[in-house]
Amino acid sequence: MGSVDLQPGKQIQSRPVGLLISPGKQLYVYGLLLIILTIALYYPVKSHPFVNYDDNVYVTENVHVQSGLNWDTVSWAFVTYDAGNWHPLTWLSHALDFELYDMDPAGHHQTSLLLHVVNALLLFWVLQRATGFAGRSFMVAALFAVHPINVESVVWISERKTLLSMLFFLLALGAYRWYASKPGIARYATVAVLFALGLMAKPQIITLPFVLLLWDYWPLQRMSFASDPVAGQAAAAFPARSFRALVEEKLPLFAIAAASAAMTMKAQRAAGAVVPLGMYPLSVRLSNAVVSYVRYLAKTAWPAHLAPMYPHPGGSLRAWQVYGALVVLLVVSMWVAERRPRRYLLVGWLWFVGTLIPMIGLVQVGRQAMADRYAYLPLLGVFIMVCWAVADWSAENHLPAAVLPAVSVAVLLALTITARRQIGYWADNVTLWTHTVQVTGPNYIAQDDLGGALLERKQLEEAIPHFREAAEIHPIDPMSNFNIAYYAQQHGNLPEAIEGYKKTIVLTTSPGLKIKAWEYMGRAYHALGDDEQARECFATAKKLHSD
Repeated sequence: MGSVDLQPGKQIQSRPVGLLISPGKQLYVYGLLLIILTIALYYPVKSHPFVNYDDNVYVTENVHVQSGLNWDTVSWAFVTYDAGNWHPLTWLSHALDFELYDMDPAGHHQTSLLLHVVNALLLFWVLQRATGFAGRSFMVAALFAVHPINVESVVWISERKTLLSMLFFLLALGAYRWYASKPGIARYATVAVLFALGLMAKPQIITLPFVLLLWDYWPLQRMSFASDPVAGQAAAAFPARSFRALVEEKLPLFAIAAASAAMTMKAQRAAGAVVPLGMYPLSVRLSNAVVSYVRYLAKTAWPAHLAPMYPHPGGSLRAWQVYGALVVLLVVSMWVAERRPRRYLLVGWLWFVGTLIPMIGLVQVGRQAMADRYAYLPLLGVFIMVCWAVADWSAENHLPAAVLPAVSVAVLLALTITARRQIGYWADNVTLWTHTVQVTGPNYIAQDDLGGALLERKQLEEAIPHFREAAEIHPIDPMSNFNIAYYAQQHGNLPEAIEGYKKTIVLTTSPGLKIKAWEYMGRAYHALGDDEQARECFATAKKLHSD
């Protein structure tokens, strides 16, 4: 796997295994392997459908996206808060796909796969350029490419925003090294523009200025402290600067991040996506955050029971779960602190902890406890920690040269097999939500979407138990109440249907669902012979639709 460093500025050379070619050509071989590995893993996704969870909002029922790339779509993309986000580049990406592929999901999936391949290559390039280690950088990129927890971000068309934002994040990280080698306004502006573009795809990369400070510490080693045991050993290409100077250098980027945060909160509040503090008090949010950090680590080490929706536990977490998770986080933090000369450990750990903060639920958006898609960026820190630490340990213990490559291949093979299985769960909506119900316990959103998938197959009798289960779990769920009302209407129980539609109208914040409830309630009144009430319902639905 090439040379390994025991301390900054000190390297041990080990024989390259299996690649008896020049170092320059090794980079191309590693890059080609990444492309083949990623495409071979995700190739089946071209036959997958749109998912009945947000794909309607982003593509299948979005008239703006379906109008293609034109001035009206561009204008809309930059002013809309649809889907609870301000992410114009994501809307334009979907509009371009619709222009090219129309309603064929295969094309939309192929674009997402292409972005994931490019992200894996960029990650390899950025790490190799910053550290000089091709083998380790390849392993980090390969783990990123095939890890099952990233399946959701690649195969779910609605998560185009995650892939696109990561693209600009990695470009900005690569451009930052270019800037650091010769600071100047034009180079800094390039980093800032790439950061802004990434935020316009998805604000999850809002922590980039924080990541760049970590990057200054390692691998660029632009940051040095008098008390640091490796102070003064920074690479000549990147003269050391004080922590304060490096923070001041990032102030324009922090300003961009603050503007994005304000815009994001405005969009999410406009969409009603921010959960009130009264529903999940701060103590509940902190408890879930601590436990979720450890759950992310557990799913990284053992990627089982992955699903698109993990229900928020509310106040049901036990004290032993919270304190146990806190102990795990403290132990890892102490272990990292004790190994301070290995700067990559501190950087990787703070990368993981820090980049998850916007998505860990301190500001609760939606009803999930955590999400696989939120790990797409943070787990890079864990992968860096593992790959560099294992390589150093191998060198220190003088393992045979073939051992590390063999173990690496075995790990990648195991993850690839597991990821392929996870991809299979996304083959159709019924399979996806049946699996989700099985692995996540009481989950009213999964029950709703499973019922919806069965409705798409015209299996109303099979769908209704799932809607009733959703209503039992979460009585104020508008979707299950609407579908139960629809079932009552189909079976001639019109008064029950009308009551269900009224309840739905009160509960939902979705304009589309309100319109449907008013329309169906109008039909129910008409069937009862109450034409005056029916006309009022239809008029209200028409007005909402116009608005």
